[in-house]
Amino acid sequence: MRWNDRIGRRLRLSDLHILLAVAQCGSMAKAARQLAMSHPVVSRAIAELERTLGVRLLERNPHGVELTEFGRAMLTRSHAAFDELRQGVKDIEFLTDPTAGEVRIASSAPLSASFVSAVIDRLSRRYPRINFHVGVWDSHELYRDLRERSVDLLIVRKTGHAADSQFDFECLYDDPIVVTAGVNNPLVRRRRIELLSLVDELWALPPLDTPPGAFILEAFRASGLEFPRAKVATFPFAMRCSLLASGRFLTVLPRSVLRFPVKHPFIKELPVELPITSGPIGILTLKNRVLNPVAQLFVACAREVARPLGRRD
Repeated sequence: MRWNDRIGRRLRLSDLHILLAVAQCGSMAKAARQLAMSHPVVSRAIAELERTLGVRLLERNPHGVELTEFGRAMLTRSHAAFDELRQGVKDIEFLTDPTAGEVRIASSAPLSASFVSAVIDRLSRRYPRINFHVGVWDSHELYRDLRERSVDLLIVRKTGHAADSQFDFECLYDDPIVVTAGVNNPLVRRRRIELLSLVDELWALPPLDTPPGAFILEAFRASGLEFPRAKVATFPFAMRCSLLASGRFLTVLPRSVLRFPVKHPFIKELPVELPITSGPIGILTLKNRVLNPVAQLFVACAREVARPLGRRD
């Protein structure tokens, strides 16, 4: 394809925007309603794109439309194009007023409630007009949103996903997984506890088919123990913390939860040595994507907040 003759003069951002809406809605009619356009306008825009590119972008079926391999390739690049334009607008806004702007972060529930909150608190004091959009998702949604450029960066624990060639991972600090109890639990007064002695305690644990649950299973197996029977099996971080407040339950949490944004008022770490370690916490960004200035301020502040804990390379 010759860019100047066949593509550059005929490819319009508005048509790519329509293609994106159709792909998200799964139907031209739904996309037309979402965009406040008529169905024929949407259909013509897609047809013009297909004529310009010389390939079929959508497969029509009785249930709507699906992207072809050509459509998926075009949409992947379109995400990047629209994102770069958004970033350009944000750069101009920042140059106009360096005290304002927005940053989009995504993280897990424990990290959002602890480390991310501490960074936001510090940065918002310095720049009161910065707005923060924080998504709290499971790991699959986190990495998908970063790939699709729906967020600027992730604050996550280093896992196999971080090794993906699409991403850059910057380690900030080590964040061990620890056994925790409420301040009223008699176990918090002990100086040393063997994991074996806790097997029959009341546990509130994440399910085994989640990353935290798999880590706990591995820790017990490494000690030659069976996975403890969970009195309460639940993934939500907030619910497990609430159960600890009763003084009866135990759970396993990242140590950062007890430190950020301030020392936790009712959760204590028990003196239990787990036989395995977990990955450090860090910043995950999309490789070769230049962060807007406000996102760069967030990164700098995150490094600052993490510095007392030590950084691991």
